[in-house]
Amino acid sequence: MTSPSADSPLADGTRAAHAGLPEPVVGEPFLPGPVFAAPYHLDPVTGPGENGYARAEQPTRRHLEEAIGSLEGGRALVFASGQAAVTAAILSVVRAGDRVALPGDGYFPVRAFARDQLAALGVSSVLVPTAGPYPDLSGLRLLLLETPANPGLDVADIRALAGAAHAAGALLAVDNTAATPLGQNPLALGADLVVASGTKALTGHSDLLLGYVATNDPALFDALSAWRTITGGVPGAFDCWLAHRSIATLDLRLARQTANAAAVAELLSSRADVDGVRWPGLPSDPSYPVASRQMRRIPGIVAFDLGSAERVARFLTTSRLVFAATSFGGVHTTADRRAQFGDDTPPGFVRFSCGIEDTADLIADLTAALDASLLPPSSAPSPSSSSSPSPESSR
Repeated sequence: MTSPSADSPLADGTRAAHAGLPEPVVGEPFLPGPVFAAPYHLDPVTGPGENGYARAEQPTRRHLEEAIGSLEGGRALVFASGQAAVTAAILSVVRAGDRVALPGDGYFPVRAFARDQLAALGVSSVLVPTAGPYPDLSGLRLLLLETPANPGLDVADIRALAGAAHAAGALLAVDNTAATPLGQNPLALGADLVVASGTKALTGHSDLLLGYVATNDPALFDALSAWRTITGGVPGAFDCWLAHRSIATLDLRLARQTANAAAVAELLSSRADVDGVRWPGLPSDPSYPVASRQMRRIPGIVAFDLGSAERVARFLTTSRLVFAATSFGGVHTTADRRAQFGDDTPPGFVRFSCGIEDTADLIADLTAALDASLLPPSSAPSPSSSSSPSPESSR
């Protein structure tokens, strides 16, 4: 069986369900269980065959890489985390004296990596807002985009920036974490590299750490592969198996998350007590023109501002369906106040990640929690007395 690729006539749900599966073998499972081994038997004369040592070759990892590569439209390498993947993408292509441009409003650890590590290696960096304006790209080795940006949800025009980067002699890498390959395919839009955290919506069950890099450039792939083999930042077999198993439901999960985000964004936009609502699927959102042209699906993340840290705390304490947690893209709805984690955001800024709960239940719970968050602490109802529905109400 050949995995359906990003340009396959098959629909996304079909591609996700079949991505990376091996040829059917009578009596064997659809997706083989994880192979737990570090060394493998070698041929006494010729040495390793397909597998020699798991840091370099691992069958469970290969199946996952084939699955991700088929969805992204390139060849993929998986890493132990999203941060490990973006680190590999940068350090495998830059050298001392190079200059890189990074998103100034994207994932904070990437900026910290540039400040604390790249600078020490003699690599200079410039921070650029995702929505622009972009500086002259001459002299850059690498331009990294994160689109939609986390947590502000601005969107960059990948095709236009790929053309500008290549005209300036630079490589373009795109962090596709929020969108996932079912939301957009940066390689098809001209990017040289795609990086992502598979911890988030790609796998969606909040039970593993994973990252990946994908490319269509053989030289870049070889450099990345050599980097990973030497540095050793590989995920374990069971995490790879869990990730591959989870990808089969990606299309279904994203469909509900996007529907929930649309309803949440509409509700928040209608409330005078909520400011700064951002979701690229709203026609009124500044990113809508680019997102609607570039993306096949808008992710289930909504950003908004409740005005103060205290109100965010009351909102999260009162809600019965929204978990306070730092991450996004999982099957459970979560929210976090990003200023707690070092992001340069207002104290009441909330990143809200829609799960797969029933839309009506989520909206009812969100409405009740927002109403309660306006009350003084002594007047706010406790979670047990909240009028929002219990998780069982939709059964």
